[in-house]
Amino acid sequence: MKIRTQLASLIVLISVLVSPALAQNTPADPKNVDQSIDTLLGDHTKVRQLVTDLQQAVAKHDAVAVAALVHYPIRVKLHGKPTYLNNAKAFVKNYDHIITPDIVAVIQNQKYEDLFVNYQGAMFGEGEVWITGFCIDNACKPPDIKVGTIQSNTNPGTKQPSP
Repeated sequence: MKIRTQLASLIVLISVLVSPALAQNTPADPKNVDQSIDTLLGDHTKVRQLVTDLQQAVAKHDAVAVAALVHYPIRVKLHGKPTYLNNAKAFVKNYDHIITPDIVAVIQNQKYEDLFVNYQGAMFGEGEVWITGFCIDNACKPPDIKVGTIQSNTNPGTKQPSP
C-alpha cells in the first residue's frame, strides 16, 4: 500500500512539473504575458514599452537611448572581466563591448509574447537580457521597470538566472 501511495504522489508531481512545459508549446498569447507581468512585476504596459524602446534603440545603435533604459549599477563583462557600471556615461563609453552582435540578435529576435516571466523579471532569449522592477522607495509601488541584466550566455540551450 505504501508503494502505491508513493507512486501516486510521484505521478502527481510529474504531472505538475510537465504541465507548464507542455503549456509553453501552445501558440504565444500576449495576454498571457501581460497577466504574468501584472501579477509578478507590476504594470505590463511599462514592460511592453521598454521592450519596444530597447529594440528600437538597439536597431539604431543609439547607445545613449539604451543606457537610459538600464538600472544602475549594472554588472557586465568587459574584456572577460565582471565589472560594475555605475551610470549611463560609463555604459555609453563601453556600449560596443556590452551590446555585442550576439546580444543585438537576442534583443532584435525577442517577441513580447514569447517573453519568459517569473518573479525575477522578463527574460530575453536564454537569459542574456532581463527586464526587472526596481524599488525606488520603501513601498516599492510602482517599481521602476528597467533593464537589470545584460550578459553573454555561456551555456546555450539553458535559461540563465538573473543575477
